[in-house]
Amino acid sequence: MDGYKNKKVLVTGHTGFKGAYMCGALLSYGTSIVGYALPPLPKSAYEVCGLNGYVDSRLGDIRDIEKLKNVIKEVKPHVVIHMAAQPLVLDGYNRPAYTFDTNVMGTVNVLECIRDMDCVESVLVITTDKVYENNEWHYGYRENDRLGGNDPYAASKACAEMVVNSYNTSFFAQQGLPVSSARAGNVIGGGDVSANRIIPDCVRATIANEKVTIRNPLSVRPYQHVLEPIMAYLRMVNEQVKNPKLAGAYNIGPAPEGCVTTEALVKIFCDKWGAPAQYEVQQNVDAPHEAGFLHLDCAKARAMLNWRPRWSVEKAIEKTVEWEKSQLNSESMLDVMNKQISAYLKG
Repeated sequence: MDGYKNKKVLVTGHTGFKGAYMCGALLSYGTSIVGYALPPLPKSAYEVCGLNGYVDSRLGDIRDIEKLKNVIKEVKPHVVIHMAAQPLVLDGYNRPAYTFDTNVMGTVNVLECIRDMDCVESVLVITTDKVYENNEWHYGYRENDRLGGNDPYAASKACAEMVVNSYNTSFFAQQGLPVSSARAGNVIGGGDVSANRIIPDCVRATIANEKVTIRNPLSVRPYQHVLEPIMAYLRMVNEQVKNPKLAGAYNIGPAPEGCVTTEALVKIFCDKWGAPAQYEVQQNVDAPHEAGFLHLDCAKARAMLNWRPRWSVEKAIEKTVEWEKSQLNSESMLDVMNKQISAYLKG
């Protein structure tokens, strides 16, 4: 990752869960980081690690193209990593117009702002594993499978993929600017304070000495520690500068054994945490539709980028519990993040 030394990287969504870990990883490589995002949520990874002291943080809405354009023109980044998004399936049902505006037009705004910027060398747009038309197949989706999305969140991210392809075909290919998209599976890790995500729900319930409630116990998802996609993203950005032909769409997910049911995931959490962690399955739940089975084929990332996942789902939960207990013990969370990054890089 020597390519990140003395580089200026613009990270949209830097105050979010994955954005905070992206900042932590880039700092470990000696990178100059400029962030553009909404304010961080209270007690989130970004806030408790004190990352504001290390990042040139610019607060703004990704939908505000003029403000975003002014920031990009001022900082002149070498790399742009677009992570800003409305990232929750249930929030997509509650705020569909906002979800489409943020995830689709936000992506348009980023690509439009960098279209005439000669300083930019590499671009990565983060979407999701939910961009595929989900047929409940019991084999992994490949990057050339049909895009879709029945719920607003999934559909908005599939649209974002089409935006990337359109800008690549119309503009960036002729300019020689490598632009990729990354479709990552469900991420877990310490410092996630989002609502309606299973592991943050587990943490909140356990700290409150309550049982974790599971809505969809048999739903299968490709779970991975947040550092898995973060390090894959950084490899993608780095490698496509050296070889622009590598630019494209990539799945980033765990090994097949990382695809587990929600109930199995929660059981691992309870085992790793110990008392008082317990769970119960909520019966007859009247909730919006979510896919029952989702699995990614990551052969392309293995072959083209020489990338492979390093941590099992058990290890991912272990590191999440380690983080949350360290925070309860008032430890330095930036030190905890750095230790976990170092442990990941060592394998």
